[in-house]
Amino acid sequence: MVAKKVVIAGGTGFVGSFLLDKFKKDGYEVVLISRQKGHVNWNQPQQILAALEDAELLINLAGKSINCRFTPANKEGILSSRIETTQLLGETILKCQTPPELWINASAIGLYRHSTDKAMTEAEYQTDNSFISEVVQKWENAFFSVKPSKTRQVALRISVVLGKNGGAFSTLSSLVRFGLGGKQASGKQMFSWIHIHDFYRIIEHLQTNRNLDGVFNCATANPVTNSQLMKAFRKTMQMPLGLPAPEFGIKLGAFFIGTEPELILKSQWVMPQRLMESGFNFDFPQIETALSNLLIA
Repeated sequence: MVAKKVVIAGGTGFVGSFLLDKFKKDGYEVVLISRQKGHVNWNQPQQILAALEDAELLINLAGKSINCRFTPANKEGILSSRIETTQLLGETILKCQTPPELWINASAIGLYRHSTDKAMTEAEYQTDNSFISEVVQKWENAFFSVKPSKTRQVALRISVVLGKNGGAFSTLSSLVRFGLGGKQASGKQMFSWIHIHDFYRIIEHLQTNRNLDGVFNCATANPVTNSQLMKAFRKTMQMPLGLPAPEFGIKLGAFFIGTEPELILKSQWVMPQRLMESGFNFDFPQIETALSNLLIA
């Protein structure tokens, strides 16, 4: 029996590595497209075509990390790495004899404006004139401008993914461990998130329910404020105290470590309306249970 095939583009980060392991355990053949040795390379169009032929699922996570200073060069890299890879995959799908049944393209909740007054859903939201919002709009436009007749398309607007081997969880747990786990800035900014286990289950849900397409927010229905987030970290890690970080300190620190303060200061209040309407239930809906699971896993 031939194994079902999943193609993950840009799957070398901590999220992609988690998906790789999960799909393999579930009996899939997994093909990675990246610039790393041993994978299908982005400059090998025939190999990409062969990878996509007869695939059940394509997941595109490709894109330069936004965890950097938004210099002109970095801005160009962030945008072009997303647009060009999405366009290349779309062009290749159109050449397939048996294209993937489902194409999930990463997107981001950075599309939405800074919000402390109301939640953003897929149907009711506002954007802003920030660089990241502009990138996401152009990214999704590139994705949906491709219209393959045999492939369902889902743009997954991903919130902060909490997983034990990288990303925000590693950074925040380190701050707490060193006594720096207080609120950041006002602490009132909203933090929308998803446990990496539920991220995988959302992909399974989208595979199984073949009537689902379009845009989906990938976040729990229980976002928290930054103050609540850091309190949950301290409680879970049994650290009674944590020094707060004032806004000027965050801006100064971001400058020295080469990133943007917006990544901490922007309030992202997102609700997964379409997932909930489609019957999806989260295994980790609350931040406390999610953190407990990651700290003991």
